Amino acid sequence: MKPEAPASGAALDAPLARIAHAAHEAIIAIDESQHIVMLNPAAQQMFGCSAADALGSPLSRFIPERYRAAHGENVRAFADSGVPERSMAERATVVGLRANGEEFPAAVTIARIDGTGPFAEGRHFAALLCDLSTEQGLRFEIEALRRSFRTVVEFAPNAVWIAEAERIVFVNRACIALFGADSADQLLGRSIYELLHAPSRDAVRAAVARVLRCGDGGGDGMTLLGERVERLDGTLRDVDIALAALPDHGQTTLQMVISDVTRQRRESLEQEQAREALRKLSQRLVEVREEERRRIARELHDELGQRLTALKMELASLAPKSRRSALRERIGGMLEMLDDTVASLRRISADLRPLMLDDLGLDAAIEWLARDAARRMGIEVTVKLADSVPALDERVSIALYRMVQEALTNIARHAHASDVHIELAQQPGELVLTVCDNGVGFPAGAAAKEGSFGLLGIRERALALGGTLEVDNPPAGGGRLCVRVPLAPPAPDAPSAPPTLPASAPTPEVAP
Repeated sequence: MKPEAPASGAALDAPLARIAHAAHEAIIAIDESQHIVMLNPAAQQMFGCSAADALGSPLSRFIPERYRAAHGENVRAFADSGVPERSMAERATVVGLRANGEEFPAAVTIARIDGTGPFAEGRHFAALLCDLSTEQGLRFEIEALRRSFRTVVEFAPNAVWIAEAERIVFVNRACIALFGADSADQLLGRSIYELLHAPSRDAVRAAVARVLRCGDGGGDGMTLLGERVERLDGTLRDVDIALAALPDHGQTTLQMVISDVTRQRRESLEQEQAREALRKLSQRLVEVREEERRRIARELHDELGQRLTALKMELASLAPKSRRSALRERIGGMLEMLDDTVASLRRISADLRPLMLDDLGLDAAIEWLARDAARRMGIEVTVKLADSVPALDERVSIALYRMVQEALTNIARHAHASDVHIELAQQPGELVLTVCDNGVGFPAGAAAKEGSFGLLGIRERALALGGTLEVDNPPAGGGRLCVRVPLAPPAPDAPSAPPTLPASAPTPEVAP
């Protein structure tokens, strides 16, 4: 039979009852027979029942049936121990039972109550309970996230290790493969700097200090390095290392994602060497072509020009001696044809190689080119040349001349301009050639447009001299082409010096 249920807290002294009633934690008081003699509002809410329903009932009603016998024995053992207080979770998980049948994990601390009045007779105990449902749910969620994170990292294609105070505490499969280890045990516990190539250690050490400092609130705790690591067999690999600080109390935990880029860097180096070889070949072909043009222009001017001049003189000498007017007219026609042929010969010779470039220099050649373009295109061409340009290397002179020639050809074909301005200026350490027009301007990406060999040729000539090409459209309209070349261009046969990989770098890749 259920004992008579006193009011909530009726068995307690008034001050103690008020304290229990105001407490946010669930508090239950039981007597020696383990019947409930008091429970505060927090306990009523936790178990989902009122005080009138719970008071006087056995405590076992709030314990799942499978745990009741063990719980009762624990309470009796505590009562006999003489210990004033004990956590009931020391031996096993404590599980509570709500009035609706729902089970929940709980933390329970039980203490003996000593007092006057009703507590002076018999033994009474108070239990302080904490519902761990939310905490346990969060713990399960964190554990699930931890397992998911570990799975993602474990099977990531890039090598990943986590270091604590410079010592490796976690490596994934790709990391084991990268360093040629048989298992994670060969890497765990080692210093991260042992696995770096000696020249890379100082840079990584500085980056680690910076990342950990930034991760402590100093900014973005992420950085990327291009360094080298040393495998367990002593071979080297080129890698990109991404460092990030992981949140911890001591700010010593670090994650490093390592990408093996040995093959990419080798291929990039080979591509750069191939481009350099093609550039040298192109430069050599241009030089051979210019030399052939000069030879042909000289032969046309000297040999064929002289022969045509001699032929004209012979025909001119025959005209006064001829008594027939028809013959004189024919000789006059032939003389006109010879004049046209000589003019065409001179034009072809000048197109192949302006002799004044060799005889009078770059300034005179550009001025002649501008006058010829103005006459042929019917536009205004203005030339402004530097007052004092030092003697230029022949390669520089012919390259600048061809750039101006190609720029004027592009303007004639595409710009629809009526005014062109050519300027050659000397700035500290370099010559600057600028060609501006008032035409339609350059389309977007003109320098990289497929089939745009004119601008490509200008750019390649500039690169061969160690210079640069810029094309843009000024705000005032038109187009602008600007070439900058150093006053002392690189020697034509000087070998390029791209970075090279040391012989110790292996060619095969490590399987991920």
